[in-house]
Amino acid sequence: MSKKILIVEDETALLYALQNQLSVEGYQTLAADNGEKALQILEREKPNAILLDIILPKMDGWTFLQKIKSNEKTKDIPVIIVSNLSDEASQAHGIELGAKDYLVKTNYTTAELVDKIKQLTK
Repeated sequence: MSKKILIVEDETALLYALQNQLSVEGYQTLAADNGEKALQILEREKPNAILLDIILPKMDGWTFLQKIKSNEKTKDIPVIIVSNLSDEASQAHGIELGAKDYLVKTNYTTAELVDKIKQLTK
C-alpha cells in the first residue's frame, strides 16, 4: 500500500510540482490550499507525513500545526514545514511546535523534498 502525504500549500504551481514528484515516487497525495481544508482532510484520512506551508489563507500553518500536535489522533504524524519564511526565529518556532524539519522553499528542489519525505516515512 502506498504511503499518503498531505500537502498543505496555497501556491498552485508548487503544489502540482510536489504532487507530480511524489506520485512518480509511488506516494499517494492529498492536497489542501489552507489549514481549514487540511484539518477536514485529517478527519477522514491519516497521512504518513504532512508538508506544510506557513503563510496560508483562512488558517495559517502555525495554527494548523498547534491544532494537530494537540490532538491525540494526529499528534504523531510527522510534519515538514516548507516555507518562504527563512528567519531563524520562524525555523526555531516550527521545531518547537513539533515539526520534524523546516525547509526554506528557495533552498530545496522538489526532488530534495521527496528525499526528506522518504527518510521520514521509512
